[in-house]
Amino acid sequence: MPEPVSLGKLMGASVILLATALGSGELLIRPYITTQAGVGLLWLATLGVLSQYFLNMEIERYTLATGETAVTGFSRFWKPWGIVFVLGAILPNAFPGWAASAATSLTYLFGLSESTVPWIVTVLLLSIGLAITVSPVVYTTIERVEMVLVVIIPAFLLLAIVVATDLSAWTGIVTEAPQGIANFPRYVNEIGIATILGAIAFAGGANNLCQSNYIRDKGMGMGLHIPRIVSPITGEEEARPPLGTRSR
Repeated sequence: MPEPVSLGKLMGASVILLATALGSGELLIRPYITTQAGVGLLWLATLGVLSQYFLNMEIERYTLATGETAVTGFSRFWKPWGIVFVLGAILPNAFPGWAASAATSLTYLFGLSESTVPWIVTVLLLSIGLAITVSPVVYTTIERVEMVLVVIIPAFLLLAIVVATDLSAWTGIVTEAPQGIANFPRYVNEIGIATILGAIAFAGGANNLCQSNYIRDKGMGMGLHIPRIVSPITGEEEARPPLGTRSR
């Protein structure tokens, strides 16, 4: 009998998903809606998160049972699905505003002038390109970076909650929800239906499929039987746990 998989390995897919999925919905769209309509519309985030939970569970179950990614499964029904998912993952994340937004935040944090934004953006993009270029196994490098992000993000979130909110703000999510639902048509006109739908949609997205690849590549379930990831440059194999510590 193989030894049980450690809790850290089982949580790995969720860690990868957290690091890759935090984006425009959590950092931009929902905070913007809250500034315009108050906390009465945060029930939309709950709707998005619950929908995402059930989708994620089925994505993981499929890969555990078959050893193939969810994208491969979709492609069995219609081959162009693979292209659709590739575009859905690349286009939103390739939008150039991400680096500019990060650079602008850094200027506020360190008291720099706005004229430094282009220089910071340049450094950020070059650093990302260099890190990926020199990595023997890009997958492993990205995984390690995301593990660091998962430590930083909850720490920053906890600090923000302590500094910027109080108990009344959290209870308002429940007490003001009926008013938010009643005034929903007005908020749609004021904020825009595209923004509100975006807040729901960006609870998930193509990044949810990352956990499917993670489970397969880490040899969980039927993923145990697929080949290891090999660097085309150095021939180095992506490290996996010993056979006896992986699930079957």
